[in-house]
This record gives sequence, structure tokens and C-alpha cells, in this order.
Amino acid sequence: MFPSHHPPEPSASRGGSRDVRAVDSHAHVFLGSLPFTPRARHAPDYDATPGEYLGLLDAHDVSHGVLVQPSFLGTDNGYMLGVLRAHPGRLRGVAVVDPGTPFDQLQALADAGIRGLRLNLVGLPMPDLSRPVWQTLLQHVRALDWHVELHRPSQDLPAVGQPVLDAGCKLVVDHFGRPGENTAADSGFGWLVRAAAHGRTWVKLSAAYRNWRDPLGPKACRAAGSLLDTCGPQRLLWGSDWPHTQHREHTGYAHTRAALNDWIPDADARRCILVDTPAALFGFSKETTP
Repeated sequence: MFPSHHPPEPSASRGGSRDVRAVDSHAHVFLGSLPFTPRARHAPDYDATPGEYLGLLDAHDVSHGVLVQPSFLGTDNGYMLGVLRAHPGRLRGVAVVDPGTPFDQLQALADAGIRGLRLNLVGLPMPDLSRPVWQTLLQHVRALDWHVELHRPSQDLPAVGQPVLDAGCKLVVDHFGRPGENTAADSGFGWLVRAAAHGRTWVKLSAAYRNWRDPLGPKACRAAGSLLDTCGPQRLLWGSDWPHTQHREHTGYAHTRAALNDWIPDADARRCILVDTPAALFGFSKETTP
């Protein structure tokens, strides 16, 4: 059971987050013909089109989605921005930018529907967030009321996540925090649970297949339960991770959506994770309902 401080379930009347039926907080769109960054860890040879993605949302009664810039496209957010501009009421985005990007360019991204900055640091050197260029960027993030989205193995979360929080920014951590096999003994996952319990930190329940061989097995369920019990559903988000790059042969949208029911058996908690929490974080409201 989750803590008693969770928000009450909205009434049936329409307005605000009540217009949001469900939010997929982590997905990607791209074309295989786009220029990939030279240091890409993965170079897909297929398309993940907005039409296909929106069709999946419709088929699973998911009203809104959040697009995350794929690592293999680097800081060229152009394709994603075009999709956001075409669907301003339904989609939001998380961009990847150079740390020296000036505020006016970040504001233009915000105007197009960007609500966060992604640090996908898997396989990359750890950035020194104390450097002036990073501190300035974090000030811009705070001024725009964005969040910093962090993707890094759990053992490195304190070293990167804490400076983000110390700068006064909101922190969103991908894919359960990418913990090791034993979350109970994982100090990085322990830091994440404590950070989420004390505010300004959110965790995406997504891509369990990137952490555990069985995404519906006891390890994933225990990790979700630890997060739910400690910080409540108001700090948790669900994401499909569509199109499940490097895992497409083993999963699909329906499986990832159904997984949330296994991880979070309580219907009230699931509604908060699918509706209230992402609606507030990403700015979905009555005016943005498709």
C-alpha cells in the first residue's frame, strides 16, 4: 500500500488533469534515414513514426505522450520538434542540448513543447556539473520550470543527480534508475528512493527489460514496490519506452502498458501515476486535451 499523502482521486467532472486519461511519459520517434551522431551506441535501421505512435496511444486509451530525444540523434532535436508542433495538444518533449545553449534558444524549445532536458550518460564520461557552463544551463532549466532527465546506471545517480537537485532543479530518473540485480543492496537505488521521497525527484517506471531478464518478475515488482511505498505515486511516472530499441523482438506496447498493472496492483495508485503526476509535471490540462 502507498503512503496516505497521495492526492485524492479526481472526481468524474472534467477539468485540469481529469481530462487526461493516461500519459505515456517516455517514447521516441525517428526515421532510420536521419543523420545519427557519430558516437551512437545504437543505429536503428527502421522508422518509428509519429503516426504509428499515436495509433498505439489510441489503441490503448492513452490520451497524451512525452517524446524523449533518442541518444543516437544527439543534439539535433529537429525531427522531434516538428512532431511536437504538429500535435501541440497531445505531446510534450524532452530535448538534448549542448550545455552552452543560450537561454533564447531554450525558450524557443519551450515554446515548441519541450519540458525537460535529457542527460543520457550511458557509456559516456561523467560531466562535471560544477563547471560554470553547466551551472548556467541548470539556472536556465530552473527559470523555464523544466526538469533534468537522467539516464545513467544506478551507482552514478548520486554523483550526477545531487548537483541537479542542489541547483534547485527538478530531477526525473529513467528506467527505474537502472539498478543492479539486487536493489536492496544497491546504494545508488537507495539514494534514488530517498531523493524521490523528499521531493523534486521523479522516477519513470519504464523499460524494466533493460534492467532485468524478466520485466514482470519479482525483481521489477520489488523495485516498483519500494519506490511506491517510500515516495508514493505522486513521484512516479509510467513510460512505454516505445519503440523499445534493441528489445523490439521481446516486447511491445501492449506488454509495457500491462506491466504497470503487475508492478502497481492498486488502481488508485496507477491512476495517479498515469494521470495526475504526469499531467502536473508536463503541463497537460483541459486546454491541451486532444
